[in-house]
Amino acid sequence: MTTYDRLIELLERSHARFRIIDHPPEGRTEPASVLRRHALSQAAKCLVVRVALGRRARRYVLAVVPGDRRLDLDRLSSIYTGTESSFATREIAERLAGSVSGSVVPFALHPDLDLVVDPDLLVHKEIFFNAARLDRSVALATDDYVSLAGPRVEVIAQRSLTGADAAPEALTRIGN
Repeated sequence: MTTYDRLIELLERSHARFRIIDHPPEGRTEPASVLRRHALSQAAKCLVVRVALGRRARRYVLAVVPGDRRLDLDRLSSIYTGTESSFATREIAERLAGSVSGSVVPFALHPDLDLVVDPDLLVHKEIFFNAARLDRSVALATDDYVSLAGPRVEVIAQRSLTGADAAPEALTRIGN
């Protein structure tokens, strides 16, 4: 059973309020959000991160932030009392997520993966994400997502350097 099949089975079995959105293959958050026709802040950007806990100890975390924000690796490391955090290698991320890069779902479906979600994503009535496929996405009621995924909710997205309402492109120019 593919990760896509597992996801859809979970959503249907739980009677979650969701819909499927077919679109041209796209794994980047901003272009996918345009194809799906929603605000970038409603996109669940899913990143697999390796948190070093000591010399040989580590934990893998599926960090989920709004699509218009960047992950704060230092904050994530601090939450786990780790020494450092870095993005997992593509090979490890795809193995743990069960899908190719750019199509990771915001559910920790592997036992070696913790799930941490930034609260700013959860303020929307509906979130959007690629459904373990680059050509298909899911729009899911946020309260159903929280109920099904059971995420740890922590502030893990970088906060704006110029105020809460700064445009993402402005932050990119600043170098954030």
